[in-house]
Amino acid sequence: MTEDFTAAFGRAPEGVWRAPGRVNLIGEHTDYNDGFVLPFALSRGVSVTAARRDDGMIEVRSRQAPAAVTAPVDGPPVVSEGWPAEHAWAAYPVGVARVLREHGTGGASLLIDSDLPQGAGLSSSAALECATALALCDLYGVEIDRPALARLAQRAENEQVGMPCGLMDQSASLLCTAGHALMLDCRSELSSQVPFDPAAAGLTLLVVDTRASHTLTGGEYGHRRAECEEAASLLGVDALRDVTDLAAALGTLRDPALRRRVQHVVTENHRVEAGVGLLRAGALPEFGAMLNASHLSLRDQFEVSWPEADTTVDVALRAGARGGRMVGGGFGGSVIVLTPAARAEKVRDAVTAAYEKRGWTAPQFLEAVPSDGARRVR
Repeated sequence: MTEDFTAAFGRAPEGVWRAPGRVNLIGEHTDYNDGFVLPFALSRGVSVTAARRDDGMIEVRSRQAPAAVTAPVDGPPVVSEGWPAEHAWAAYPVGVARVLREHGTGGASLLIDSDLPQGAGLSSSAALECATALALCDLYGVEIDRPALARLAQRAENEQVGMPCGLMDQSASLLCTAGHALMLDCRSELSSQVPFDPAAAGLTLLVVDTRASHTLTGGEYGHRRAECEEAASLLGVDALRDVTDLAAALGTLRDPALRRRVQHVVTENHRVEAGVGLLRAGALPEFGAMLNASHLSLRDQFEVSWPEADTTVDVALRAGARGGRMVGGGFGGSVIVLTPAARAEKVRDAVTAAYEKRGWTAPQFLEAVPSDGARRVR
């Protein structure tokens, strides 16, 4: 990275920063409903090599994209500027730079590299935001605590990129620690580290990239969020997290789609809390039932699953896995499968064979090891 930066920009960098992608163990579509989530950081992520510049510009290059992008730090929301599609990836670091300029950062040259599969639902965008944010703060000596930095990165994605995401992804990338999942209350933003070590329990957590790529900046994700906000308004609560009598809430709503959305969010919050209890009690094998229930709810109540995800979960369970579910916003991306380590190869083979039988692109597998959050690496 240092050599490539010097070749690209004609000077040496001032440092290298890295932020991980994440897997949300359980708690999907609960973050923007002020609920609970339980993500952990992956070993894979995004690296940013950077140096200051004094002309008020942010220049970004990526090993995964052919064109460089240069833009003023002091500019309007990127989403309003109508950038061409080939420059869409650069909206994330530029957006972060435009938000952080209010806190004293300035221009920079950035070289980006990622070993996260794009479109797999592993939050490569948040990793890019968080690595950029750490780099800019360090370069300009700006001190912002990590929970606050996560909020600023989220703000950049909301305002600059136009993606109405919650706080989970940025918090996971910045706050997670190795061997743990992060229990995050998305309303209070309080968090705690929950022991999560599948290998110690004789288990493997596989991430299965279904190769059905997704994008969340358009219609369906925003529509689901709008449905949740409409349901909360009709129920007279600030957010669906505040629904305490599910039966009464379902009886109040006339729209069957809104009833399904509420049922998912309320029960998913309960699953997060129950799952945390299992992990703290050392009952990791029993966590598989929570994953299965979450997937069924996401498929049937929130309606964000897709054929490859449903097939992956079904085939993995028949091959001996303890549980599985789709992860991320939905409509494509990845599935997690909790399996005894001794059956992991059998599960991989069965899922691969199922894809081949259906004529789908072969899936890719990653053994997920709970890892540390973002940091300066050089």
